[in-house]
Amino acid sequence: MGRKESIKELVSQLMKEQEIEGLADLQGVLKEVLKSGVEELLSAELENELGYKKYERKSSKNSRNGSSKKTVRSDYGNLEIDIPRDRLGEFEPKVVPKHSKDISAIEDKVISMYAKGMSQRDISDHIEDIYGMPLSATLISQMTDKIIPLVEQWQSRSLEERYPFIFMDAIHYKVKHDNRIVKKAAYVVLGVNLEGFKDILGIWIGENESSKFWLKILTDLRNRGVKKVDIFSVDGLTGFKQAILASYPDAIIQRCIIHQIRSSTKYVSYKHIKALMKDLKAVYKAPNEEEAYRNLELFKEQWNHHYPTCVKSWYENWDVISPFFMYSENIRKIMYTTNIIENLHRKFRKVTKSKAVFSTDMALAKMLYLISQDAISKWTQRVKNWDLIINELSILHDSPLTT
Repeated sequence: MGRKESIKELVSQLMKEQEIEGLADLQGVLKEVLKSGVEELLSAELENELGYKKYERKSSKNSRNGSSKKTVRSDYGNLEIDIPRDRLGEFEPKVVPKHSKDISAIEDKVISMYAKGMSQRDISDHIEDIYGMPLSATLISQMTDKIIPLVEQWQSRSLEERYPFIFMDAIHYKVKHDNRIVKKAAYVVLGVNLEGFKDILGIWIGENESSKFWLKILTDLRNRGVKKVDIFSVDGLTGFKQAILASYPDAIIQRCIIHQIRSSTKYVSYKHIKALMKDLKAVYKAPNEEEAYRNLELFKEQWNHHYPTCVKSWYENWDVISPFFMYSENIRKIMYTTNIIENLHRKFRKVTKSKAVFSTDMALAKMLYLISQDAISKWTQRVKNWDLIINELSILHDSPLTT
């Protein structure tokens, strides 16, 4: 008889003996079965620890020493189980570890709900609906705190030596700090590795976005093993270029064109915006840098009288706007904007929209870590036309990139 058939026969026998007529009866019996099963596993663990069975007589420094009662949470509610003890106090059960009061999948469910942005109240109500017991905010926090070592390990893990593309941007949240609510920046670094796959290299929580903090992050990347980056795609933060070149002096820095457009046209009148954008498009859509600069000169002639600040911004940032002109369309599509990281930010915002304020930096870090892991698990395809991209980078940068 196979295992499946044996279980069916056992269940059938149990149903008859216990006169089970409904789900409530069934859950009650299953709760007792779980209790007995856990206690049997604990007894077997101690038996293995001592090296002899329960009623055997054997010369040993250690021996059984009764049991102690412990109440634990289970998928069927609270269980009071007997934990066997040894005389020397050396027994460390694995089925129900010391200081653990949960043998259910509740913690996994809580963390899953937390990762989806559910509030502590909603999580507690949901768990009460399923298991008949509410969870306090403190207990929910303790459960989610169990991922903190994973967050810290992930944040300090070794990275690859070379990334053809790295994208850097920040997303802002409100966090409680010293009994007041302050605005914090979550600094996000996303890389495309030599195989053409995306990965989040880290998330750092700090004060409002600054080049000084970005320099700290870049130093961290170097310390974690990143020796070379070919192209950085970034927004228009003042001092970004200096921070990058301090750590990666040979890197090419590309300012996100969308950020540049938004920043430079912020104060353009509605009545002019359509015509101005048409002339500006001739600049950033040009086939090469020479034509782009000629079109920029024409743009200046047309609009400098009306919007000198807008025009000046393109000239002042030309050294970090123009690098993408040296590449083919395949590479331009990647480095032209920070869309790759902004798509991730949209996912962050979607999940965290119900969180007006985070209680601590770590509460924010836990949430963003869980969302990141979900995003990474879905990045299973290489960047489109990666073989062509990697070959072009190898030729233009005179530096072989192996896949």
